[in-house]
Amino acid sequence: MKNIKNSQPEYPQPATRNPNTRNSKIVIIKYNAGNVYSVSSALKRLGYDAVITSDLKEIKSADKVIFPGVGEASSAMEYLKQTKLDKVIPQLKQPFLGVCLGLQLLCNYSEERETKCLSIFDEDVKRFPPKEKVPHMGWNSIKFSDSKLFINVPNESFVYFVHSYFAGLSDNTIAETNYILPFSSALQKDNFYALQFHPEKSGKVGEQILKNFIELC
Repeated sequence: MKNIKNSQPEYPQPATRNPNTRNSKIVIIKYNAGNVYSVSSALKRLGYDAVITSDLKEIKSADKVIFPGVGEASSAMEYLKQTKLDKVIPQLKQPFLGVCLGLQLLCNYSEERETKCLSIFDEDVKRFPPKEKVPHMGWNSIKFSDSKLFINVPNESFVYFVHSYFAGLSDNTIAETNYILPFSSALQKDNFYALQFHPEKSGKVGEQILKNFIELC
């Protein structure tokens, strides 16, 4: 696990718009796993337009790719296989952001219906033990390491979660959260970033994280 910051939080500041991103092509991958339009709406509120598509050429030609998702891992992976997205996604070199189910599908394996996933992150996804209410639903804090995703975000900010499965802590962890046990609320490896929480439902903090991904990553 990467070093986690314990510094005093700073109030969020609006990111200066990078002129190089004005004409950036942002693609949101559509793969029958929900919430693509809520992410698109969040980007529009920030002044960015995005293409929602499963077309392989469109995805390959994007400057930034967002991979949101809610739902069940095995049916989502089946759709990725049918559309050959399971082969394309691991080969992408542009900045890539997985959200919620999108994070889990970037891992090796999910206990949800024993699903083989995309193996970007060398991590298995497990179901929370039934010691508290599952799913983990609502606001919880993130403690994060130095990452472009979290510039101008106060450490230990609260963001919105809805999930029953989690990725554990690893060398790719850039933010952690505690619910029943510590888990990765954000991961990064090379150009691949992933969030277990929903930035589009996380108010100003979530907007800043999305803005950072578009402007800085």
